[in-house]
Amino acid sequence: MSVSLQFRAGHQLTMTPFLQRSIQLLQLSSLEFQQQVQELMGTNPFIENTELEDGPDEAADSVASDAESDGPDIEAQANAELDDAWTGESFELRSNRPVDDDWDPMMRVPSRPTLREHLHRQAGCLRIGLRDRVILQTLIDAVDASGYLTTPLEEVLPLCPPEVEADQDDLRIALLRVQAMDPVGVGARSVAECLTLQLQACEHDLMARDLALKIVSDHLGVLAVHDFQRLQKLLGCEASALQAATVLLRSLTPRPGAGFGSEDTQFVVADVIVQRHLGKWVAVINPEVIPKIQVSRFYANILKGRREGGSAVSEQMREARWLVRNVEQRFETIQRVAQAIIDHQSRFFEYGPLAMRPLTLGEIADGLGLHESTVSRVTSRKYMATPSGLFEFKHFFGSHVETAAGAPCSSIAVRALITELVGTEAADRPLSDIKLTRLLEQRGIKVARRTVSKYRDALQIPSVDVRRMSHRPML
Repeated sequence: MSVSLQFRAGHQLTMTPFLQRSIQLLQLSSLEFQQQVQELMGTNPFIENTELEDGPDEAADSVASDAESDGPDIEAQANAELDDAWTGESFELRSNRPVDDDWDPMMRVPSRPTLREHLHRQAGCLRIGLRDRVILQTLIDAVDASGYLTTPLEEVLPLCPPEVEADQDDLRIALLRVQAMDPVGVGARSVAECLTLQLQACEHDLMARDLALKIVSDHLGVLAVHDFQRLQKLLGCEASALQAATVLLRSLTPRPGAGFGSEDTQFVVADVIVQRHLGKWVAVINPEVIPKIQVSRFYANILKGRREGGSAVSEQMREARWLVRNVEQRFETIQRVAQAIIDHQSRFFEYGPLAMRPLTLGEIADGLGLHESTVSRVTSRKYMATPSGLFEFKHFFGSHVETAAGAPCSSIAVRALITELVGTEAADRPLSDIKLTRLLEQRGIKVARRTVSKYRDALQIPSVDVRRMSHRPML
């Protein structure tokens, strides 16, 4: 056996600790990023707080210059390999532009609605009298976060304002209205009632549905212990029929409120303010989100000229330089991506959601010479304050749907059109999903009915049955 040495040329990317941290910091929200900076300032004496108007720190610049001569920038090399690096072009952050005096950088997150908010919005679509609306709102407030009405009706009755003079029959009518709302099963007083409501709404496999209803009504305890042999004997059915019924039962949601947001109020700081300047929409970095830090002049002067090698002091200085550089790179990248989004969706800022164009992460990445993963990190939990409201970057990205003319149409624009159609529907003849599909097709947009249903649910528009119920004569 012979032993030999072989040399092989290769190309391998090394993820240095600083590069890993840069990637992690890029995807943080502004509040999280500021918190990370504050934590680093608390442990690294070379990082100090300053005001942007104080001017550049010449000592810090000289230290950064010394770093350039120490050797190759490993982080830059690795970034280039990943194609995740920020380019070296110079971009004005535009954080010094004047901002309206009433601008509040702290704004509420457009988070998922709570179940209670979702039900109140549907209640607002019902054409009922003020008295019945107050009773209905009182009952909705009694529904818990899971979607159940665990408070007996006789205990809800005293919660109604005395002036409405509600009685048990009024609450029963209100309960029927709640149980007709989305999500199906909401307002149930037990698991059996919740499952029953969902089964009654099923329109396919009626044999399996009827058998499942019987199981829920009479044998739910047997099903709970998975005694299928006894269950089949009690029902007097074939094994295949029982299997179909149990599969249907497993598809149901025992907690209809589970998919909704929590009651906690969340806040964000807008990363970018969209302003019109010289006839063009521009991305202005919100000055409130830029950490005001620099490398300490005092410590930089002490360390200048020394060659500490790999000492702890030298490592802290390197970390300070890295953080200052990372802050600049972070906001340059956020601004570039934001401006690219704004340029692509300029018609949205002029005409609203109906003018939204299809857009993918890859298109922005290709246009800026960045990797798609970088754009994904930049658009994660970053927000734009626009004249139309606060939007997450990802709001401006959407798939396309086919049109009769062959030109792609944004799914966001389709949602906006559905909202417009429902908003103008006849009061006594609400539009079904099938009718909405046909109306969209008449406008040159071809989408499946299930797609329309999905978009309508995402828009929190009640089903046609709920909307129709609001036009029925009073019970």
